[in-house]
Amino acid sequence: MMIGEWQFVEERGAACLPGYHSPITIHHSPFTKNMKPLTPAERRALKARAHHLQPVVMIGDAGLTPKVLREIDISLSSHELIKIRVLGDDREARAGMVEAICEPLAASPVQHIGKILVIFRPRPDDQPAAASSGGSPAGSAKKPAKTRGRKAPRRTKRSFQG
Repeated sequence: MMIGEWQFVEERGAACLPGYHSPITIHHSPFTKNMKPLTPAERRALKARAHHLQPVVMIGDAGLTPKVLREIDISLSSHELIKIRVLGDDREARAGMVEAICEPLAASPVQHIGKILVIFRPRPDDQPAAASSGGSPAGSAKKPAKTRGRKAPRRTKRSFQG
């Protein structure tokens, strides 16, 4: 931005910036208060859990829209820990998006590296964990795995010579 543009922003407010949307509140979120900050040990454990995850939400050139925020809320409800990819090149905008995402959703930022954001919000106690197996119905019980006995020791060449 040039100096003249900053004067324009100061006169009109931040709403004139591209990709900026006013703060959004989601009323159907099960959390009513802001989340407590994570301890370093919790943050380290969450970083380890998030290492193998792929981004589930991508924020494009339109910025943080209400639909994107709703999708992030749905993803947090089912997964607790998600990665978000921000496609913009502006570092300050990405840092601002972390706060704009975490405040209305009562989530905690775990990590922000480059264009990847990691966000955590614990699942409420009344919601079950997301099922990892896709084909089984919710009410069916899984069969216990068959246990095999110990295999016989492998025969050596000398055992065949009789």
